[in-house]
Amino acid sequence: MPDFTPAVDTHAHVFDASCHFVEGRRYTPGYDAPVRRYVEVLDRAGVQHGVLVQPSFLGTDNTYLLAGLRAFPDRLRGVAVVAPGVTDATLIAMDTVGVRGIRYNLIGHDPALVAQPEYRALTRRVAALGWLIEVQSLGRDLPDVLDTLTADATKVVVDHFGKPSTAEPTADPGFRKLTEFTSDGPVWVKLSAPYRLGGLDPAPYAAALRAHFGQQRVLWGSDWPWTQHEVATSYAECIGQIGVWAQADTDVQARFNRTSRILYGFEE
Repeated sequence: MPDFTPAVDTHAHVFDASCHFVEGRRYTPGYDAPVRRYVEVLDRAGVQHGVLVQPSFLGTDNTYLLAGLRAFPDRLRGVAVVAPGVTDATLIAMDTVGVRGIRYNLIGHDPALVAQPEYRALTRRVAALGWLIEVQSLGRDLPDVLDTLTADATKVVVDHFGKPSTAEPTADPGFRKLTEFTSDGPVWVKLSAPYRLGGLDPAPYAAALRAHFGQQRVLWGSDWPWTQHEVATSYAECIGQIGVWAQADTDVQARFNRTSRILYGFEE
């Protein structure tokens, strides 16, 4: 199998001590992860592009993420977190600097949040911009969450394998829901952050998702800098994992890379 260097890292976080951390957060980082360091990591690995995803501990203050996008407009895109009351002008300004979606992180929250009228309206507004909706949800909650989101948006990205809770993919309600969608449907899945799966082996899920979707709806993200799991992995190990998970020849790897380039607006 050829070595595989993905073209786009679709999941990374940037922050430093100058950021405003929200009250009630589950985690407070004790170090800086500046955007320039992340770009240096991409350069060393030979990865062309990265996607900055707003971390939950920064809430809806996307200032640092937007500054990173402005600093590296050709290399980076962003996924923001916004409140339902965000103005259209703010969304358009974010679009101008490279934001291509918003994230709903439902871990520790009622998954029915996305079904509330104000959030459904937000989802529709974002979808009208051509943006994606990214969601982190426990696998057991994914069926209802995806029913809601796909009713209002045509591009929904599921984080971290769908956060399953069973060793066998077909026994997990989230995975079963994912397989209701096709390789040209509205849902993409990130092969990312295997250490966030509670000790589950990610390999069966990677294989099952690849078998179901091909490369058309499967993405890779490093989850750099691996908040709360900083000693669990390295960037080289993350790239090595996708090489194993993809198990792809050169043509398939090219399709895999094109998927992420198009989704995040690096390629039309």
